[in-house]
Amino acid sequence: MQENKMKRLVVKMHPKDNVLVALTDLQKEDAVVFESETYILKETIKAKHKFYMADMTATAEVIMYGVLVGKVQCDVSKGSLMTTENLKHAAEPYGYKKSSFSWQAPDVSKYKDKTFKGYKRKDGRVGTANYWLFVPTVFCENRNLDVIREALHNELGYSVSDKYTQFTHQLLKSYQSGEDMNAVDLQLMPANTANRVFKNVDGIKFLNHQGGCGGTRQDAATLSALLASYANHPNVGGITVLSLGCQHLQVQDFINDVKKQNPAFDKPLFIFEQQQTESEEVLISNAIKKTFQGLIEINQYEREEAPLSELCIGVKCGGSDGFSGVSANPAVGYTSDLVVGLGGKILLAEFPELCGAEQDLIDRCVSEETAYKFINLMESYDALAHKVGSGFHMNPSPGNIKDGLITDAIKSAGAAKKGGTSPVEDVLDYTELVTKPGLSLVCTPGNDVEATTGKAASGATLILFTTGLGTPTGNPVCPVIKVATNSVLASKMSDIIDIDCGPIISGEKTIEEMGEEILDYCIKAASGEIIPKAVQLNQDDFIPWKRGVSL
Repeated sequence: MQENKMKRLVVKMHPKDNVLVALTDLQKEDAVVFESETYILKETIKAKHKFYMADMTATAEVIMYGVLVGKVQCDVSKGSLMTTENLKHAAEPYGYKKSSFSWQAPDVSKYKDKTFKGYKRKDGRVGTANYWLFVPTVFCENRNLDVIREALHNELGYSVSDKYTQFTHQLLKSYQSGEDMNAVDLQLMPANTANRVFKNVDGIKFLNHQGGCGGTRQDAATLSALLASYANHPNVGGITVLSLGCQHLQVQDFINDVKKQNPAFDKPLFIFEQQQTESEEVLISNAIKKTFQGLIEINQYEREEAPLSELCIGVKCGGSDGFSGVSANPAVGYTSDLVVGLGGKILLAEFPELCGAEQDLIDRCVSEETAYKFINLMESYDALAHKVGSGFHMNPSPGNIKDGLITDAIKSAGAAKKGGTSPVEDVLDYTELVTKPGLSLVCTPGNDVEATTGKAASGATLILFTTGLGTPTGNPVCPVIKVATNSVLASKMSDIIDIDCGPIISGEKTIEEMGEEILDYCIKAASGEIIPKAVQLNQDDFIPWKRGVSL
């Protein structure tokens, strides 16, 4: 085989690496040529998995993405498969040191005159959507929120369940008439064609949660700050609050946090306390009536042209595979660099998935203070995990491992690529609001929903979510754009995937080309010209983090 053909079979992620990544299934005893070196494969190497480039003895260091990602546990041969049996997690120690880091922004000249159409808020931020938000101060109100959701969504055109209702109705008719139920086809059911009454209201969202009482007071305080961040979010036009009355998280605590974050807060805000209302029926009907009036008010808001410097994009990966760090994450990373070059904001979170990438991020911090804030948050979080017998090294899921992410350091080194290469301008603790242009690190778990929940709280108005296995995660107030690492997934789960980075694997497109395509999509999504699949499906996942051990 010719070497240029081999380049499509394997890839080396960094000149220092001593492993290669298979871009397609390779068979045992295949002769793979890469950079004039021939590798006779000792086993079948499935796409996304890695094989060793040299004979190695036990405790030898394995390098990928240019960093230490593990140590071999037994002697391994050149051309043999990397597995959980022969490799265990290892990462270099990290710490602050003065760095000579410098950054060259990518060429953004093609975007200098581009804008997006967003909702300009009085605090100066620009939203990519206009939502009405329902906030319960305690889990006791979840049932009431569910009743209100059904009423408002069905009547005002926000429901996505119409075809399933029709499907069930047809099944019932077939059952009652003794007909063959197998003849009832979901694909023949009419889609939701109800016209939305409020054209400038993109949705009515509900923050059902399990907190507000019964936990620690610290949990209630963290939840209050989180809910206040959502109320202040630039994608939110108005809020309805439901409270029981006796819970830890009191309404006044929530209001105080809202005002603390934004002293000039002036959005429509309606509060209903059940223990001060004569009946549940009165509570729900009053909440619906006032919300309807509020919807009329925020329906007057219209999209306006805004510079791309007003974009605030969170970057996240979930259901990661062995291609995540090869295609989608680097492509999103290039998008991140473009946004930073344009004066916008990028939020990189998931601290457990930065294990092994710490030193690079520390070296990129713009100040010693910023670096030490990151170090302290990482160390305290990891120490808490070790205290209960876990650790960041236990982060990869069975699905991650099956698809080629053998150690946490491999997963993390690839995951960190989403943040691009720009300086780290700030480090934000959970619920802390982003204020500085550029790249900020946000302390959240790696858990998909907890991380997206935290990113939105810090101000992300769009989230780029890369996935290699397929993850149907969304967020109530921040549109989530799904970016597939491979074309097989993009085709198989086309109902949840927005962008396919598979052409990078096949060699049809470069990382830079895909990065620009992703930014183009973001501009359209921010303008309401494209509706991401997660938004279309009302995939409104919301899980507050209690600051416990969550990887």
